[in-house]
Amino acid sequence: MIRFLPLIAVLALSGCATSETTYLNNGEQGLAIDCSGEANSWAACYEKADASCAGTGYRIVGTDGTPAPEESDKTLGVDVGNYKNRSVVVVCK
Repeated sequence: MIRFLPLIAVLALSGCATSETTYLNNGEQGLAIDCSGEANSWAACYEKADASCAGTGYRIVGTDGTPAPEESDKTLGVDVGNYKNRSVVVVCK
């Protein structure tokens, strides 16, 4: 059981979307939200944005992410072992 503790900790941490305050070029304050990893999705980014903006709504300023793999890059039709990068920058209304 002790051998699996670090693995469990990594898996638990990889399932959370994180956000931090950022400033846009025009001086406006926004949130940079990271929801990378296999356990997350774009929906996790948008849920974190909604929760961080306390239900007032938000405007998406930019997104960045790992493109979907080609069918020829998949193993038996499944995307295996590729780390997914997903991030979005939003401004609360």
